[in-house]
Amino acid sequence: MAALRLLASALGRGVPAGGSGLALSQGCARCFATSPRPRAKFYTDPVEMVKDISDGATVMVGGFGLCGIPENLIAALLRTRVKDLQVVSSNLGVEDFGLGLLLAARQVRRIVCSYVGENTLCESQYLAGELELELTPQGTLAERIRAGGAGVPAFYTPTGYGTLVQEGGAPIRYTPDGHLALMSQPREVREFNGDHFLLERAIRADFALVKGWKADRAGNVVFRRSARNFNVPMCKAADVTAVEVEEIVDVGAFPPEDIHVPNIYVDRVIKGQKYEKRIERLTIWKEEDGDAGKEEDARTRIIRRAALEFKDGMYANLGIGIPLLASNFINPSMTVHLHSENGILGLGPFPTEDEVDADLINAGKQTVTVLPGGCFFASDDSFAMIRGGHIQLTMLGAMQVSKYGDLANWMIPGKKHCTNDNTPKILEKCSMPLTGKGCVDRIITEKAVFDVHRKRGLTLTELWEGLTVDDVRKSTGCAFAVSPNLRPMQQVAP
Repeated sequence: MAALRLLASALGRGVPAGGSGLALSQGCARCFATSPRPRAKFYTDPVEMVKDISDGATVMVGGFGLCGIPENLIAALLRTRVKDLQVVSSNLGVEDFGLGLLLAARQVRRIVCSYVGENTLCESQYLAGELELELTPQGTLAERIRAGGAGVPAFYTPTGYGTLVQEGGAPIRYTPDGHLALMSQPREVREFNGDHFLLERAIRADFALVKGWKADRAGNVVFRRSARNFNVPMCKAADVTAVEVEEIVDVGAFPPEDIHVPNIYVDRVIKGQKYEKRIERLTIWKEEDGDAGKEEDARTRIIRRAALEFKDGMYANLGIGIPLLASNFINPSMTVHLHSENGILGLGPFPTEDEVDADLINAGKQTVTVLPGGCFFASDDSFAMIRGGHIQLTMLGAMQVSKYGDLANWMIPGKKHCTNDNTPKILEKCSMPLTGKGCVDRIITEKAVFDVHRKRGLTLTELWEGLTVDDVRKSTGCAFAVSPNLRPMQQVAP
């Protein structure tokens, strides 16, 4: 039996089968002979569970905003007073809860994240030179973590080509007197099938702090609703994975096919003593939400035109703000599967007060519902759907768009950006750092609709009633062509 186990492991590592004798890799023999992996260890004291996290350690912290964060393990780190931590997390939540508590205690030296949010404490420490901040596109961050857990040292991705991510120069650390001390480095670029991709390195951590829903006594873990997010890939990308759950059940309490993270990835488990489960943006359905757009203004004009982009059976990703509101105008006779990048497919309307669930939020951290037939998944799967071309429509708000379809949605660290109705947002070239290069196909404003061609630029295709082409030219920061089939700007019925 021992020989059979060794052979099976060798085959799993890619050792050729067939021929005479026993095919055995050295690494495989070492694993079975001297390094059996212990079962997950169960704890009752969260401080005991994290006390070996040392100064300067790299720690992944699961969650999306405040949804699915390991509240008890973060509180335990506060008590250990460990310092100079390098934290990997999707975003930083709020100042007085979650990771914000570690920042306030000056226990974090460096953060790798995709979004700072409204955490002014992080901003002030960063600008004062007390904190290093590496911003990474959210899908790239999820894939870097997934690759780390899969033993893949690096990968090529189209995300970030032509932006500061590829070019380098994004500020990571300032000196106390405000000078740049450390900037991001350029990425290697290669061309595949005519498209450009940049090289991103995998991320692994010393520890992963993860929030699950339930674990069985074997160490298998399941997650609840959208609280999977970054928790699942982080389980697999650390030397030690510590999971806190709301309930510990007997082995066999949930079927093997329902397990989200197998126990091979789990080292430590604890039942959390208490959960606040704070909601970052409590959003309740109101009757007037269904009437959004009856009062005609620039915002609702855009929403009602954007809703015409939906087609029956489409899979669509909606950004926060105006794009999300366009879902109120989906024709009841059609089915549109709404995708949220924090791990939801089949997004429904905002909940009533009775339906509010802290484990169910959208990408804007708002409470939501899920329609029948909807499903949940982790952040790495979510961005694989987008990057892999499985989403037919992405609708985003934009700070600036260039005539060739470049999108600028990034805030320059340390600066505030204000716009007014007299400032063109469609430009020859974006003045703000690019979020994506050549990624916009159509631009919808309160005055007009433009189609985007990657080489020829913009073509005006629809015009709001009562306006002229010259009116649009005056408010547009670049030249554009006019379609010979120019028509009035369409809208769904109010």
